[in-house]
Amino acid sequence: MDGSDDRLANRLAWITGLRLAFVALLFGATAFFYLRGDLTGHPVSQSIVFATIGSAFALAALYATVLRTGKHLARLAEAQIVLDQVTWTAIVYVSGGATSGATSFYALTCLVGAILIGLRGAALAAMSGISLFAILCAAFAFRWMLPPADQADANYAVTPDAIVYPLLLNALGIVVVALLAGWLAERLRATGGALAIANERAIAAERLAMLGRLATGLAHEIRNPLGSISGSVEMLREAPGLSDEDKRLCDIIASEAGRLNNLVSDMMDLARPRPPEPTAVDVAALAREVVELASRSDRSGAGDVAVRYRGPEGSVWARCDGAQMKQVLWNLVRNGVQASGAGAEVTVGVAVDGDRVRMTVKDEGPGIPESQRSQIFDAFFTTRSKGAGIGLAVVRRIIEEHAAIGATIDVRSAPNAGATFEVGLARAAEPTTSSGVDSDLGVAAAANAGSRTAES
Repeated sequence: MDGSDDRLANRLAWITGLRLAFVALLFGATAFFYLRGDLTGHPVSQSIVFATIGSAFALAALYATVLRTGKHLARLAEAQIVLDQVTWTAIVYVSGGATSGATSFYALTCLVGAILIGLRGAALAAMSGISLFAILCAAFAFRWMLPPADQADANYAVTPDAIVYPLLLNALGIVVVALLAGWLAERLRATGGALAIANERAIAAERLAMLGRLATGLAHEIRNPLGSISGSVEMLREAPGLSDEDKRLCDIIASEAGRLNNLVSDMMDLARPRPPEPTAVDVAALAREVVELASRSDRSGAGDVAVRYRGPEGSVWARCDGAQMKQVLWNLVRNGVQASGAGAEVTVGVAVDGDRVRMTVKDEGPGIPESQRSQIFDAFFTTRSKGAGIGLAVVRRIIEEHAAIGATIDVRSAPNAGATFEVGLARAAEPTTSSGVDSDLGVAAAANAGSRTAES
């Protein structure tokens, strides 16, 4: 069973137990208080009451048996709702018909239906309860059914004029209770979902805080020896007398040292979030600069993968934090580069769509399986042997922090047809002075501001 089935099974178990206890108490009270303890003076009503008690126990045993199988739980809940209304109809019949106080139990089942399956359950309870009560009232009005032979006729409304008012009043009450119960159930369900999301975000924030403390403590301890290693390897590689095999080993050491340094930088990027400072940013210029950087920087890992810009050569203004959005594009480009093979192309696009600006990064990799779509932005999730699964987590964090100003991200992919990441931003008016993009995009500075991709 999935999570929703587990929750429904728990609710069904509780409701089944409570129903059994309630029915036993109710029918006992009906027999000994309404019938006034006279177990011989009302044989017909007594038989109906005890038959209903026996049926309720038998149904509870059946519910428990089906519940243990863990199958068809939604159908079980619906059956319980309808059969409860049948049970209350039997009680209404022996306790006064249309004017019976037991008609309030129809509304009680609406509450149970809302608890079990939400608004749909409340609506099912209301429709079945009103229908059964209306049939009972019509049976009395048209003389299809008579009051129990052992009950006084004065206790029953048996004429159409006497039946119409209690029928309409009870139907209205059932509908009102069903609507309120259904609305409250849906609100609670939505609130519970929002609370679960908030808890997940709190856990993620706690993980990031822990990672931040760890990364801050280790960054200098790791980078200092890495710098010494890289410098020593460069000097060693220039030494005379090295064989080709020695140079190859030096290249491996330098490459792995660089990869470890990038990993430390990525962890720092993920662990030290700052609130965005949105301004009007020329995202077209920003995209062109990221493409130029990716084409020239070793950290992008482009190698034999071409990174192209497809979009307007002029300015396209959007509202965002320029530095953070540059990091988003940088991470997405690196993700596309690492997903694509040699000779492939990663395309960065910018387009205007009404009051929205769309930035896209499209790769020619194998695509993202449907089963992994919901996980690709999770920190430390990766399907590759190389990579720590950090870059796309940074992307999600930045976009979520920009959500208040309209930022969104969407992923489209098909098997063996690559993946397209689309970032949506609110369009902004061109400022009187261009201050949204730092025009001095040095390779080293921008590379340090970027983040290693999280492979999907």
